[in-house]
Amino acid sequence: MIPIGDSLPRPPAPATQLLLLANVLAFLWQAVGGPGHLAWSVQALGFVPLAFHQAPLAEFPRVFTAMFLHGGVAHLLGNMWFLWIFGPPVEGRLGSGRYLLLYLAAGVGAALTQAAVTPLSPIPMVGASGAISGVLGAYFVFFPGAQVLTFFWFVLPFFFWLPAAVYLGYWLLIQFVYGLAGLPGVAWWAHAGGFAVGAALAPLLAERRRYRATPFWHTFVKLGEGR
Repeated sequence: MIPIGDSLPRPPAPATQLLLLANVLAFLWQAVGGPGHLAWSVQALGFVPLAFHQAPLAEFPRVFTAMFLHGGVAHLLGNMWFLWIFGPPVEGRLGSGRYLLLYLAAGVGAALTQAAVTPLSPIPMVGASGAISGVLGAYFVFFPGAQVLTFFWFVLPFFFWLPAAVYLGYWLLIQFVYGLAGLPGVAWWAHAGGFAVGAALAPLLAERRRYRATPFWHTFVKLGEGR
């Protein structure tokens, strides 16, 4: 299910725009030398769980380089689309500085979660999805009753609104199910770890005068109410 938009106002989001630009520029640098350079960048700057366990201090900087690299155009576009949909409301709630802190902390937490679950993996991990998962976790905490316009294809295309708590709860469930199933090609546990870090940090980073938690059950009492 692909998010198309949400019911929340679109506040100014300079930090989100900066992250989008940084990721796009990093990918252009990867792609400028052709497939060979892109493959080299993933191998040289990606985060490798096995290498991290062997030399954690030397390998830790790769957590940050890997966060801005991608394996292909589809990988980049998918991540940037989720960031563009869910990032601005979270940035508007936290402010740009705290939002960037949450983004980076979630990216670190995502990589460390993947390393903890798959310590023997020699496969480089790249992509902004772990950090963006933290943004999703913060959105889940701040705006559970917001409505997410969702696209789903089953023979014919369908568009429908879902409460953010339902959409993101389903998304998180998928990460656990696919992670437990061991489906290759995606760092499922990194997504779950990033989401957890974002959800935990969101209320801690929010200014008290601006943050008001919405009880989870309100999602089901007032399904049509956005925040």
